[in-house]
Amino acid sequence: MLAVPGPLPADREEYGLEVKWDGIRALVHLAAGGCRVTGRHGTDYTSRYPEVCRAAAGFGLGQAVVDGELVALGPDGRPWFSRLQRRMHLSDPSPALVHRVPVTFLPFDLLHLGGRPLFDVPYRDRRALLDELDIGAPPCFPGDSDLLAATLEQGLEGVIAKRLDSPYRAGVRSPWWIKVKHHESAEVVIGGWKPGKGRRAGGIGSLLLGMFGAEGFGYVGHVGTGFTDAALARLLALLEPLEVPHSPFSGEVPGRARWVRPELVGEVAYTMWTHDRRLRHPVWRGLRPDKLPAEVTL
Repeated sequence: MLAVPGPLPADREEYGLEVKWDGIRALVHLAAGGCRVTGRHGTDYTSRYPEVCRAAAGFGLGQAVVDGELVALGPDGRPWFSRLQRRMHLSDPSPALVHRVPVTFLPFDLLHLGGRPLFDVPYRDRRALLDELDIGAPPCFPGDSDLLAATLEQGLEGVIAKRLDSPYRAGVRSPWWIKVKHHESAEVVIGGWKPGKGRRAGGIGSLLLGMFGAEGFGYVGHVGTGFTDAALARLLALLEPLEVPHSPFSGEVPGRARWVRPELVGEVAYTMWTHDRRLRHPVWRGLRPDKLPAEVTL
């Protein structure tokens, strides 16, 4: 189940508030002593994040499916998306890397328990069952609490407001769940790149970004900041096999560039949209392999 962006609802007493964690979505499937971790689209993450199943072995559950977020915590105890990036593209990370950059699963919903599906059980009751299991779920706060202000003060991404009487609808982006973020961010698809100069000569200088809409794959701007040298090298290795001779964008893009098939999804932070539908002052946050290009729409 997915959230829609928006402000906190007026009838806040009808909602519960959870912290919006800066990570990637995952389901933990437990059955007959076994454990499997999957992403939003069914991708098997089990070998990618082996520590999650090790932790789940201590849950003491028989048959269950738990929804939650995978995060990599920084030294300050907050999720660092840039830290999680070091693990997101490795299907079989070394034990040394798992030890150095551990990933934590933060449960926030319960979809099956003991063979019983819970999709039609109201959110308040699913949360109560989850909390009774004592498996490390972060707390849910009353809708009229000051959680939004607290997350801003603590440098967290925002909150999710979930209607207390809502069922769980897999794959649906529903107004029963509202994501309220402190800073603007957007998912984008890479359609090309411009070669770098100076220190970046021979590599990527900036990425050309697009989104899908009624007129096709539209150009929404370029981003040249927010990269580490390692991230640029990794991007170049991923983009070179996708190179095509012609622009994938439906309209003109200023300047000369190297074009690629629009298959890689990333995320940027930005200040605002301009009147001509361009992202203003975008900063690269990282690739989002958990997202599909077709989901990235204007």
